[in-house]
Amino acid sequence: MTSFSPPSPMPPEVGEYLIALKKSPRFGPQVVHHEQMAGCEARFAGLARPLPEELNSALRNAGYGQFFSHQAEAIDLIRSGRDVIVATPTASGKSLIYNVPVMERLLTDPSARALYLFPLKALAQDQLRWIDGFARRLPELGPTPALICDGDTSEYRRRKIREQPPRILITNPDMLHLSMLGYNDNWAALWPGLSHIIIDEVHTYRGVFGSHMAWVLRRLVRICAKFGGHPQFVLSSATVGNPGQLASDLLSREVAVVSHSGAPRGTRHFVFIDPMQSAAHAACQLLEAALKRGLRTIVYTQARKMTELIFIWTRDRLGHLRDKLTSYRAGFLPEERREIEARLTGGELLGVISTSALELGIDIGSLDICILVGYPGTIMATWQRGGRVGRRQRDAIILMVGQEDALDQYFLRHPRDFFDRGVEAAVLNPDNPVIARQHLLCAASETPLRAGEPMLASTGARSAVAELVEEAQLLLGSDGRTWYTGRKYPHRDVDLRGSGRSFVIREDGPGGRELGRIDGLRCLKECHPGAVYLHRGETYLIADLDLDGHEVIATRKKVNYFTRTMGSKETAILKVTAMVERQGRDGAFSYRIALGRLRVTDQVTGYQRRLVNGHRVIATLPLSLPPTVFETEGLWIEIPEGLQQRIEAALLHFMGGIHALEHAAIGIFPLLVLCDRNDIGGISYPFHPELGKPAVFIYDGHPGGVGLCREAFAKIGELLDKTLAVIQSCPCATGCPSCVHSPKCGSGNRPIDKEAARQLLLGLEADKGEFSFSRIEVKTEQQQPDPATQPMAEKPVTARATLPKRYGVFDIETQKSAAEVGGWHRADLMRVSVAVVWDAGLNDYLVFREGEVEQLLAHLRGLELVVGFNNKRFDNQVLAGYGGHDLAGLPTIDILEKVRERLGYRLSLNSLAEHTLGVKKSADGLMALKWYREGRIDKIIDYCRQDVEVTRELFCFGLEKGYLLFKNKAGSLVRCPVDFSLEFPGVSLGLA
Repeated sequence: MTSFSPPSPMPPEVGEYLIALKKSPRFGPQVVHHEQMAGCEARFAGLARPLPEELNSALRNAGYGQFFSHQAEAIDLIRSGRDVIVATPTASGKSLIYNVPVMERLLTDPSARALYLFPLKALAQDQLRWIDGFARRLPELGPTPALICDGDTSEYRRRKIREQPPRILITNPDMLHLSMLGYNDNWAALWPGLSHIIIDEVHTYRGVFGSHMAWVLRRLVRICAKFGGHPQFVLSSATVGNPGQLASDLLSREVAVVSHSGAPRGTRHFVFIDPMQSAAHAACQLLEAALKRGLRTIVYTQARKMTELIFIWTRDRLGHLRDKLTSYRAGFLPEERREIEARLTGGELLGVISTSALELGIDIGSLDICILVGYPGTIMATWQRGGRVGRRQRDAIILMVGQEDALDQYFLRHPRDFFDRGVEAAVLNPDNPVIARQHLLCAASETPLRAGEPMLASTGARSAVAELVEEAQLLLGSDGRTWYTGRKYPHRDVDLRGSGRSFVIREDGPGGRELGRIDGLRCLKECHPGAVYLHRGETYLIADLDLDGHEVIATRKKVNYFTRTMGSKETAILKVTAMVERQGRDGAFSYRIALGRLRVTDQVTGYQRRLVNGHRVIATLPLSLPPTVFETEGLWIEIPEGLQQRIEAALLHFMGGIHALEHAAIGIFPLLVLCDRNDIGGISYPFHPELGKPAVFIYDGHPGGVGLCREAFAKIGELLDKTLAVIQSCPCATGCPSCVHSPKCGSGNRPIDKEAARQLLLGLEADKGEFSFSRIEVKTEQQQPDPATQPMAEKPVTARATLPKRYGVFDIETQKSAAEVGGWHRADLMRVSVAVVWDAGLNDYLVFREGEVEQLLAHLRGLELVVGFNNKRFDNQVLAGYGGHDLAGLPTIDILEKVRERLGYRLSLNSLAEHTLGVKKSADGLMALKWYREGRIDKIIDYCRQDVEVTRELFCFGLEKGYLLFKNKAGSLVRCPVDFSLEFPGVSLGLA
């Protein structure tokens, strides 16, 4: 049931623009392909059972006459209780699909509520406007059925929403993660009645963002279950190659797929342009011509900097229309973006230049022309951006202006491949260990983790839990099946859109106006000192980068250059997870391609200043920045010695060849996997020390990896085949940005040898269509057991039998307090009142008074191991006051030191004894001081002896069990892992 009118003919101005473009003496020869894609008529269908009459009436009054076939199919599935993903093209009426069954449920169940998640605030505002308008026709829902709760909502409004949630709560992933799940008890009124969770623009949840989102949704499901809620999920997406797999990866459950659209579509004209000058220059001219004809136009660029440059260059040529154009990108402040969106929707603006920030379904009105400055990197993104024009069944034009990029040039030379190629699969990696660890900490703080719950079903999750327990970031409960976090609110350290904390970019001067934000991985390369930063047409120089404070200071200044970083990288192989082997050309040699875990060290060493006109290097300057070190997933191609010898015998540059192969493969990578080339890194080795031979590495550019190289490894034959096609079809002689140069090369694309790369690929038989491999079983040297097969209870570390025969436990009581000697740091002045040693060899307690300190020291030195509680920082320091005796060389275990190493804070002996052993101390240090002043040495001896006994039993318990027990701040009995193993000459403890 949707509003529908027959397609409008192409507006005269649009038709005239297309004709003028193709007949233009300047642009006509640059048009290399014009594809006219015919529109289609709508296909309608009815529902399996009728809707409530009041809802039907409201739909009719709102102008919705019939349901498209895909709408009817999806609504029927949702009404039957299924989780559903709808993946159809832009402007196919997806929002009606989830609103209809949600409205029906709200009408029939007064306790029901729905949660709507949108990745952008602008999308949430669009949805709220629709619901508010529709609700006026459906008074049964109440005057305000929907409310938004996001970062712009005041604390007062948030409290009201928490106390009395609306029937439909609209929010975003960040608010869900930080506020709603982080403080889930405050939202107790929402969770029990939550019937539907709507997740819009699901195709954006891929890569790092998608991997984070998969964990956020798992946490959401478990919090709903905690309060008795079991919601149904409805996902809405642009067309992707794997909607079912994407939904399953996000939700960890099976989801019904609706992907065949019944919506009508106008004719689209897709024009490929190979510009004589730069793509940016051509885009400026095309945009200028469109705006001067009154055609509403959107321009998409690949980078923030290019967005600003095209805006500046075009604005200056528009005369009286200069105020009809704006730029729009991520990094703008929310109020700036809302203002631009309103001006676009209202028709005040004719044109906008944007990054992918306007790729999603934000309502910015009807547009006529879409100009793509470069291939967007994926088929999906191309159709998503192109779908912003002709949204109301109008004919429209999409112009793709090719850049000097391998993928752009590939499609300019093979346009048929573009139109015949299917949409890519969206890839994410919920098992990313970096991301899993972060969310497991968050989940444990929301409600304790318990063995057997769905969140811990995967091997990766259980391994992450084991690591977190080992690091004492998670604490195992006394039952051995429950985990608690030692941190109250770990959520603030998790950036859903990145792998680390973001940096704030501020303008220099009083007040320090915020210009935007940038993630930590990009910051060192784009916001280093001296970098040129563009914001809304203004040029800034980065004056300072505060790595500790996560802040960038920028000074406004006009310059005629831009900056590009240089750097170096190293890659170490941590684990091989899969490997394939193949014969090279003529069967003269074999080689291997592998997939595995890598450690990457990326160092920015300097930067170049390049003139805007001509890109000539005018200065090269050094930088002193810390390296970025992270673990990730990657693939690598080992180059056989025989092939290297062939390349060198032909007097080609071998290093230049593998370097060119790496660049070309990364450039073509997004042809196979849904990603941007900036999501991928690479490095070429003429000799890799671990492999003992040359190799080309390609890796996921995000810590932990997001599954990109894993996906490409399964298509490695096609990757090498397409890489060879790009190199062979490029008309350049020695290499260029269209084939083997990279815009982000840290060594300035030196050395590069295009012919050597071509010969390498031919030698690897990359030109063979059937590139099938025989998979090799890989066994790592140290195969760790799956934690799923291990008992969840304690694992004994060792046995008491491994203790040395002559070990002792001791404790000291003093004559003076810390206050009397000037502080705890003057323990050497406190003097001994009583010392007690339990000697395992004698199986007896020995008592020493102040006059017997030398005998005490001699006895301690005769032991193979000395055990105490805070003995290193206190007892040993007290004894050092007697002639400066140094006890640091004694084989010693300090239980308090071991506890503090694990937890980061101290626990008292009394607390550990009470919860681990079930005993309480009979007194304390202050009472022992009082007894000394009273001359009651016998009391001190009994008290000190009990401390020694408790310390000994704690030591033995920890040695056997591997943990001690204490109560955390929430009052739960938890385990503190302790490792009492050590080695000294002649002593072996805990290593049996």
